[in-house]
Amino acid sequence: MSNTPHELAAEFPEFIEKMSALKVSDKHFAKLANDYHDLNRKVHAAETNVQPREELAEMDLRKRRGALKDEIYAYLKAN
Repeated sequence: MSNTPHELAAEFPEFIEKMSALKVSDKHFAKLANDYHDLNRKVHAAETNVQPREELAEMDLRKRRGALKDEIYAYLKAN
């Protein structure tokens, strides 16, 4: 369990400028980034027991965050 938030800028430091530009110019990317941010906050709240969840529910959140992070990375590489 990690208590460190997995912000996109920390996950993909090499794409910080590209992500900033895409958030403004690309509605699809902006939605992906916003969805990731929302999901990441839920994971962090569960991990720090601010909003505790059952273990399986927390694991599901982490899996969904990982899948979304993979999708964002693929999108950044392709664009």
